[in-house]
Amino acid sequence: MTEPEFPDTPDFDLPGGPPDDLNGDLPEDLPADLPDAAPVRVPDGARVWLVPTPVGNLGDITLRALEVLRAADAVACEDTRRTGALLTHLGIKKPLVRLDAHTMGRAPQVLERYARLAYVSDAGTPGISDPGAELVAAALAADVPVEALPGATAFVPALVLSALPTGRFTFEGFLPRSGRDRTERLSAVAARAETTVLYESPHRLHATLADLQGACGPDRAASVTRELTKRFEETVRGTLAELAAHFESGVRGEIVVVVAGRPEGESVGAEVDHAARARELAGQGLSTRDIRDLLIREGLRKNDAYALALQATSDA
Repeated sequence: MTEPEFPDTPDFDLPGGPPDDLNGDLPEDLPADLPDAAPVRVPDGARVWLVPTPVGNLGDITLRALEVLRAADAVACEDTRRTGALLTHLGIKKPLVRLDAHTMGRAPQVLERYARLAYVSDAGTPGISDPGAELVAAALAADVPVEALPGATAFVPALVLSALPTGRFTFEGFLPRSGRDRTERLSAVAARAETTVLYESPHRLHATLADLQGACGPDRAASVTRELTKRFEETVRGTLAELAAHFESGVRGEIVVVVAGRPEGESVGAEVDHAARARELAGQGLSTRDIRDLLIREGLRKNDAYALALQATSDA
């Protein structure tokens, strides 16, 4: 089959031939009421808007978000100083009302005072791992319409960047910090066939990767994305063992961890040889303390975990 030849100058089938300036104005005969060309219109009447804000790069604010913030009677937020700085950068001046996990109880009074209320979180889409969901419930209970604007969020770009399957996934948010709830959630991640996405703070990242390694096994594929849309954005891909070793010395920035689903045929809930696990972790360079803590989280008593960890690091 002969490849077609393409001329240097493209042919145009538009009436009247090619436009004089490809970067110029739209032709005059186009309809004036194209939906995408119309200015953003903010509905009248009382309502609550959930307005996404950039997770890092301020250029990610949307035109619609700007119009809503300008039209609102007030902006509710988690941190008035942080949001105030953002609004100043955007050239918007509005009353700010603090509505966070500690003050969400006053949401009915805020809704009564401000008929048209925009709500933003510290970064990203409100209602995802923040108190925004409580404001939605309060607004609906007061018969106030709620509108959620599409926009910036951290977990979707991190999921795509992980290169892990995206057809089905579970968003875990932040894992419980300790106790049975944490153990049960880790076990659920290990048993799950689909990809898991979770958030973590920088100072707890290494412990969480070690816990995931203990629950899922060292060879489970995963990724860590941090500082999304910022200058030092980074995505590190590998096994849980490799990631735990990579981030052992600590890290800065907002963190998204993505974990592959359980491989087909892998058993769930199999008995763990703790001595072998301790030797394996020591071979990966983990300290006696890290190995001990991980074995404790896997259900071993403190004294037994310490003895195995000490033996493993002595033999390594």
